[in-house]
Amino acid sequence: MLTSVDTDLIRVLADPLRMQIVSLLARETLCTTHLVEETGARQTNLSNHLKVLRDAGIVETEPCGRFTYYRLRPEVLDGLARELAALASLARVNDAANSKRAC
Repeated sequence: MLTSVDTDLIRVLADPLRMQIVSLLARETLCTTHLVEETGARQTNLSNHLKVLRDAGIVETEPCGRFTYYRLRPEVLDGLARELAALASLARVNDAANSKRAC
């Protein structure tokens, strides 16, 4: 079953802009300036979304002079993927066993 932490991650990733940021960071480490250029979002809006991603542990920061670079933490997504795969596997087993609760 999904834990509250996992459902929090799902909520965080459900936002289209945050998912776009995660997709971009999966390809390369980027600074806020790059993310503004790629997404077209305003810097303040983007910073708020990056804070949510940082607080959820999905991204980490790396200061570089006057810039801050953002890097995806793939192990966090791997953990969520394992949880979702386990649920899918359980559903397949229950479907194959034609498991249903009587009313």
